[in-house]
Amino acid sequence: MFNSEKIGNEFYQNLGKLFYAVAMADHNVRPVEVKRLRKYVRQHWLEVDQFEDEFHTDSAYQIEIVFDWLEGEEKDGDEYFEEFKEFYKDHPEKFSEKLKQLIVETAESIASSFAGKNRSEMLAIFKLKQLFNH
Repeated sequence: MFNSEKIGNEFYQNLGKLFYAVAMADHNVRPVEVKRLRKYVRQHWLEVDQFEDEFHTDSAYQIEIVFDWLEGEEKDGDEYFEEFKEFYKDHPEKFSEKLKQLIVETAESIASSFAGKNRSEMLAIFKLKQLFNH
């Protein structure tokens, strides 16, 4: 899927940014959202490819690592969504329809994990779907 491990790691790091942006859309990342993200990484993302990071760990764990790091930064999620958007525009060939579907599914699952999707999270997911449709 990826022609280099660098792009593979960047791909997962940008997914971490995107999923953080979705969780942070309502200005609050809740423990249940983090738990749902971890569950999705283990159940779905580890199977996507065979890439490993420099520590010989599945690159999909970069999603969690970046998400956790961003939580400590306490910044608005919008700028991270924009960073994901730029990565997507620079590497559209890395995003198969199946991958786009899994990305949206993961984002929706995170958003609905705490008392259903709120308006801010729904808007973030709408922006994501709009990005993928163009």
